[in-house]
Amino acid sequence: MHPLESQRPANANAAPRVIAVTGGKGGVGKTTTSINLAMALVNAGQRTMLLDTDLGLANVDVMLGLSPRFTLADVFAGRCELRDTVIEGPRGLMVVPAASGKRHMTELLPQQHVGLVNAFSHLDIPLDVMIVDTPAGISDGVLTFCQAAQDVILVVCDEPASVTDAYALIKVLSRDRGVNRIQVLANQVPNVNEGRAVFDKLERVTSRFLDVTLSYLGAIPRDEWLRLAVQRQESVVDAFPTAPASLAFRDIARKIGQWQAPQGPRGHVEFFTERLVAAQGSACA
Repeated sequence: MHPLESQRPANANAAPRVIAVTGGKGGVGKTTTSINLAMALVNAGQRTMLLDTDLGLANVDVMLGLSPRFTLADVFAGRCELRDTVIEGPRGLMVVPAASGKRHMTELLPQQHVGLVNAFSHLDIPLDVMIVDTPAGISDGVLTFCQAAQDVILVVCDEPASVTDAYALIKVLSRDRGVNRIQVLANQVPNVNEGRAVFDKLERVTSRFLDVTLSYLGAIPRDEWLRLAVQRQESVVDAFPTAPASLAFRDIARKIGQWQAPQGPRGHVEFFTERLVAAQGSACA
């Protein structure tokens, strides 16, 4: 029996909220953010899946101490179905691991990225939320996975290169993929005021040159407990639940829980399209 079979209720085909976590520049903490947001959502009672789309240099499984039998590389090679890659992580978090050290996975064609997105329409596992951890940069894969999500969380640090690359990603997402609503999360900041200042800096240049709406989602403080949790291959929200970073991640998860549920497909490439169509039909009934 598949390890997730027992979790399948009658409403397995409800449309989950899909959130892409991105950042433009490497090293801003996208994967750490993805893992801890996913775990905070699990702890809040949300059936959550974490999808690693860093197809050539994956590390979600490593950071959680997991040993997958199959990865997305096996799906593309025809050795297994997408469902076979899903492994159960801490507290029931569902993880879809990508491959590490597979150069050919970084050279997939645009239609292959779209094919991966479409494959989720046939995944009959019950979900409330899926977090999509994207790689750094502005490659086709990053753009497609952000476009295919209902929401994009942009992780940015108080460094000139981080802000510059975040702006470049916003520009390309808006111009090429029609993504014009983005949540900004300030990471590794010394205090709340600094987090807001990072957002204001990015928002000033964005509002001047781009037709994009940025929203301030919050800030994650620089926290030694977070570094220790990474060394232990655990999320900080589980390893050190009272740490400043843990409290911040739980607050972000609470905000996400208040977002409106997806109402239906938007007419372009999108995760769980068939479930979104069904949700739209239910809403119209």
